[in-house]
Amino acid sequence: MKLSFLGVGHWHATMHGEAAAAAGAVVTSAWDPAPGAVAGFAGKFGCAVAPSPDAALENVDLAVVMGRPFEIVERGLAVIEAGVPLLIEKPVGISAAASDALIEAAARKGVFAAMALPHGMAMMAALRDLDAAGRRGPLSHSHFRLINGPPQRYLDDGVAWVLDPKIGGGGALRNLGIHGVNAFLMLTGGQEIEIVSASFGQPLHGTEVEDYAVVVLRAADGMLGLVEAGYTFASMKRGIFEWRVSSRNATLSDFGDRLTLSTLDDERQQDLQVTLTARRYDDVMADTLRRLAEGLPPAVSLADSRRAMAIIDHCYDLKGTST
Repeated sequence: MKLSFLGVGHWHATMHGEAAAAAGAVVTSAWDPAPGAVAGFAGKFGCAVAPSPDAALENVDLAVVMGRPFEIVERGLAVIEAGVPLLIEKPVGISAAASDALIEAAARKGVFAAMALPHGMAMMAALRDLDAAGRRGPLSHSHFRLINGPPQRYLDDGVAWVLDPKIGGGGALRNLGIHGVNAFLMLTGGQEIEIVSASFGQPLHGTEVEDYAVVVLRAADGMLGLVEAGYTFASMKRGIFEWRVSSRNATLSDFGDRLTLSTLDDERQQDLQVTLTARRYDDVMADTLRRLAEGLPPAVSLADSRRAMAIIDHCYDLKGTST
């Protein structure tokens, strides 16, 4: 498939480009308002520099859309109106309502629109396999912890806007916590969700956005979800990734570099195949291209993202901070 990249000044652009190459796709063109950013990307991936977003959409099978949240909405609408399928970065806008125009346009045009949320694919597949075999049992609780290093990383990457709540829509919860909130929503299968609590840690790095947040969610059936997100790990090179899901018969634990499954009925613990966190955009890209080719819906839709964003909106409301 032929791909075009819009907004390659985003810090995930290289990961998406490498994922496209790993999936056997061809990056044909790239565009960004910053000449240096697009020249660097084009040099790395051997693609053409498109003179405009419209030109970048000519004769391609999929557009990868990145940028600041408000730019993502504008660019996504242009891609959808052109009838081009898209894979879109998070967050879409700075509130849930920002994605409404994209959702409406994609439905009206019948355009495939997938969200790039890379974590949990192997874990969800293992849970589906257990359920199909009658070995999962009811879900009790889940824990999604994603703690990165200090927010200086965004300054170093030239994307300081991530730390401006008027542009980025919040801090660690909006930027990182959306992964865990979306995973919890996938587990609950459309149930009503209650925010039990939302707490924000003491500021450590002097930014306008939160460095740490912990949210407790409860589904209508009683299942609990704990989402932790932060910029509080004391390293610029490492962080903490720990995701767990517990059911009556199974506990799945994803540590970023390994996925373990413990099952009560046979008293076994085994390691399952999982992609390292740094390469999980490879999985998203491969899955997106497969679904597009087979006429299947995306793994994570714009509507799924909107629901996660709405929960985060409510958490910020509880904090009393306008975003």
